[in-house]
Amino acid sequence: MGNPRHTTPLWLLAALLGALVALAGCGGTNAQPTASQPIVITTISAPTQPPLPGTGKPTVTIGDKNFTEQFVLGELYYLALKAQGYSVMLTRNIGPLEVSLQALQNGSLSMYPEYINTWDSSVAGYQQHFHTAVDAYRAGQRYALAHGLVLLNPTPFSDTTALAVEFNWGVQHAVTSIRDLRKVQRTVTLGAPPQFAQDPAGLPALKRRYDVTPAVFKPLEVGAQYQALDSGLVQVADVNTTDGQLITGNYTLLSDPQRVFGWGNVAPVVPIKVVEAEGPQFAATINRVTALLTLANIRQLNAAVDVDNQDPQTVATQFLVDHGLMTAPAA
Repeated sequence: MGNPRHTTPLWLLAALLGALVALAGCGGTNAQPTASQPIVITTISAPTQPPLPGTGKPTVTIGDKNFTEQFVLGELYYLALKAQGYSVMLTRNIGPLEVSLQALQNGSLSMYPEYINTWDSSVAGYQQHFHTAVDAYRAGQRYALAHGLVLLNPTPFSDTTALAVEFNWGVQHAVTSIRDLRKVQRTVTLGAPPQFAQDPAGLPALKRRYDVTPAVFKPLEVGAQYQALDSGLVQVADVNTTDGQLITGNYTLLSDPQRVFGWGNVAPVVPIKVVEAEGPQFAATINRVTALLTLANIRQLNAAVDVDNQDPQTVATQFLVDHGLMTAPAA
């Protein structure tokens, strides 16, 4: 921080100095103006605001995927960049992964938020199990840089598949981790989308890593998991770690010490040429937003949309205003 004794803006000091020079030219406080001494009027101008960092930069096109969390992320990055003067467009539901990657390469898309799990397995083609989120991110970054792309900072939150139980049921049966399911698996019904039964990261992974095989597998539509838990139709359900319903406290996420569901931190994917063209404040602005996205915060944001039925842009705007990244829009 600067010296607190020097708080007068430089522009005001310059204006005051100009006024002092004009007064000196009048010959003192008792001098009367004559024909050879014209009156000098000095105007103190208001300071000129410097242009915002994004002023004059190329248009940024942000894409997001077709579900709540991605809509929220897209709006957060869109609004934060606009607040910094960038010209921004937002395209929802950018389609399959192959389409998104092609759009990044041909310049029709400037960035989109991607999950490290998806990037490493479906884009980079890595098959190994990463022991830490840092390892997963670094591996993805190596691939990105080798292909003219960069992963900006990852989110603190990780959105992956998880297993949840109703809170009271978990307490009654002393189940707090996936491993604990071995004690009750002969009487447990697990509910999940149909593909979970064959997905290598689904039931086969539970058997391989934890020796857990539920007595019954109940196929559920996406979104029906919490109702199934509430009604007792299932005792264990496949959910996501960032679901808004988890803020109610009615459910317990079972810990996954073997990390069978991997690392779901989100990293914005951007072509290197876009980062260079937009200047340092482009990445800095995105990273400031990303740093705020803790697990608790993203659950609250998702809940505001999915539970409270608010519009993603309204939710994102309030979040950025609350955290000082944009000013409140005029009423």
